[in-house]
Amino acid sequence: MVSATARRGTVVGAVLLSLLAVPAHAAAPRDSTLATGEVALPKPDLDGLRADLRTARRQGAPGAAARIDAQGSTFRTATGVADRATGRALGNADRFRVGSVTKIFTATVLLQLVDERKLRLDAPVNRYLPGLLPDGRITVRHVLSHRSGLYDYTNDMFARTVPGFEAVRDKVFTYRQLVDRSLRRPRTNTPGAVYAYSNTNFVVAGMLVEKLTGHSVRTEYQDRIIEPLKLRDTFYVHPSTRIPGRHASGYLTPDRAGAPLVDATRQTASWAQSAGAIVSTTRDLNTFLRALLGGRLTSAAQLAQMRRWVPAGANQAYGLGLRRRDLSCGVSVYGHTGAVQGYYTYAFASKSGGRSLAAFVNTSNNGTVHATMLGTLESAFCGKRAKAPRGRTALAERHEDIAAGAARD
Repeated sequence: MVSATARRGTVVGAVLLSLLAVPAHAAAPRDSTLATGEVALPKPDLDGLRADLRTARRQGAPGAAARIDAQGSTFRTATGVADRATGRALGNADRFRVGSVTKIFTATVLLQLVDERKLRLDAPVNRYLPGLLPDGRITVRHVLSHRSGLYDYTNDMFARTVPGFEAVRDKVFTYRQLVDRSLRRPRTNTPGAVYAYSNTNFVVAGMLVEKLTGHSVRTEYQDRIIEPLKLRDTFYVHPSTRIPGRHASGYLTPDRAGAPLVDATRQTASWAQSAGAIVSTTRDLNTFLRALLGGRLTSAAQLAQMRRWVPAGANQAYGLGLRRRDLSCGVSVYGHTGAVQGYYTYAFASKSGGRSLAAFVNTSNNGTVHATMLGTLESAFCGKRAKAPRGRTALAERHEDIAAGAARD
């Protein structure tokens, strides 16, 4: 049951929806050609975006927020509460755990190391981390494109959602401990065969970053991405359990229908690390994606490598730490989703970063909410749209960071 204070906050959040939905510079992001090499996009459906967030709230998210940036124009909207105990309204200035959006950061650092000739994508991982993996055919490219065949240790870790989370909430793992958990299980396929999402891949990627640079991933994120782009609200706080500054509390949905939400805000996120432990805001995520896709963080050659796609499910493909989604209007967008206890994130941009969307809710383990948030991409990039034909509505993968079997519709 939600407290009276939380209910008051929900009303405040609903009222603020119309106030927060005021563009910083214009009535709406422009629909003209947005960047070199990009085609004109439809105007965003701002009413549709608001409706997506309200629907997510009705389905169980305490709060939801989204931000669109396009060619100097910004649109922000939010609804609901950041904290169920105090009833404080959620806003786009709130920091949150971005989950697997972290994977783009990690892949970007490794591609910069390729540019610096410290790493080769088609070299075996064991060349840089001798003896780590039992199959010497697994390359860096296989790891970054989820084609290594390494079992995802989170399938076992979070087979039971709340007990699994409570067992690791305060734990601090080494990378090797996480990889060892994966290696206890048979590999899922031969290297390079097919896409099979596994957090183990980006734990290995984090190990590569630290081995090749001699620095922590936190230092490399900070020096190579966060500081150059002036991302003032982006942090890698592992193994601290706190999100610094103003932030949204995150609420984990138990597997048992009707059970109360669990406040999952305080956690080490050590089970994720370079696969999913970054904290950020909608503003910073849009800034990052615009810079990456606009060619400001890697060479053109490495950005092209990041966009070498392999099939990854209906209407989507995967590159190197980067996901492509093909929307109903024929537009493709590029970024990542994130699922970490208490938060779902969608962070995507157009081909060259001319228009970007970052949206999040402060709940997780709710597959209905996650699927609803897929609609924010349609609203942001396809504009006003007809209802999808029956039976053809695109479904979001319910979990990427956490075991698929732990989802509850």
